[in-house]
Amino acid sequence: MKKYTDSGKKDTRSGFGAGLTELGKTNENVVALCADLTGSLKMDEFKENHPERFFQVGIAEANMMGIAAGMTIGGKIPFTGTFANFSTGRVYDQIRQSIAYSDKNVKICASHAGVTLGEDGATHQILEDLGLMKMLPGMTVINTCDYNQTKAATLAIAEHHGPVYLRFGRPKVANFTQENQKFEIGKALQLQKGNDVTIVATGHLVWEALVAAEALHEKGISAEVINIHTIKPLDANAILKSVEKTGCIVTAEEHNYLGGLGESVSRVLAENKPTPQEFVATQDTFGESGTPEQLMDKYGLNAEAILKAVKKVMARK
Repeated sequence: MKKYTDSGKKDTRSGFGAGLTELGKTNENVVALCADLTGSLKMDEFKENHPERFFQVGIAEANMMGIAAGMTIGGKIPFTGTFANFSTGRVYDQIRQSIAYSDKNVKICASHAGVTLGEDGATHQILEDLGLMKMLPGMTVINTCDYNQTKAATLAIAEHHGPVYLRFGRPKVANFTQENQKFEIGKALQLQKGNDVTIVATGHLVWEALVAAEALHEKGISAEVINIHTIKPLDANAILKSVEKTGCIVTAEEHNYLGGLGESVSRVLAENKPTPQEFVATQDTFGESGTPEQLMDKYGLNAEAILKAVKKVMARK
């Protein structure tokens, strides 16, 4: 079994900041817009290095999306930055009408997603954003797992033409993927090979899936772990190839089980190979205030919850 090591906990939003800083140096068409959260989105260095390409819009997220859409007409590649809740729910009409409908080359970069936002509570913790964004025609949806992958994804989306939703988080989490990796949009990553159960995870739940797989290995259960960083387009082939071996699957995400990764996987299975599936996700509920660890535990978004789901799904094979 392959062992993964946490090289030092880092927040994924800092991975975005590092990627944006690098893009500022290498791509003169990249511009950045922020809705009064420059520090939270780690956009300070880009702002300092390229003040002429940084636009502080203020608490006017709808305007930010409209401005970003307009900038693409002149060949610019706008990266917008604010919390995930304000990047999607607050401005869905503007994204749909001004960006997605006309296939504008805007990169919607969203931090503080899910319950791991923590103490700010339910009004700031969006658990519906992946569903909202994946339903928009032409929208690419990415949810990265650690600092290194977030930095690589930030660089990659600048080279991709079309609207992108890039989701990342607030807390410091395990940083375990390769440094300076190549990020391939739409290509799932097999992290562990296994024969008994498939665990497909995204975002913060990828590390938890690896922890769960190690515990299963000690019990003689072989778990295949797949990192789905791109929710749309979904790597259906990777999922189908895995369940052909294992015969059952667990999906894990920091998102409502309605509309997220799990439902996308269910569609693939229903169309191609009906397979027992269990969902590790929030169960159609809002969040609340608490530390990230407390909330992940309460809402069943950790390795322990994955282990329970594995036991349940394997009994259904």
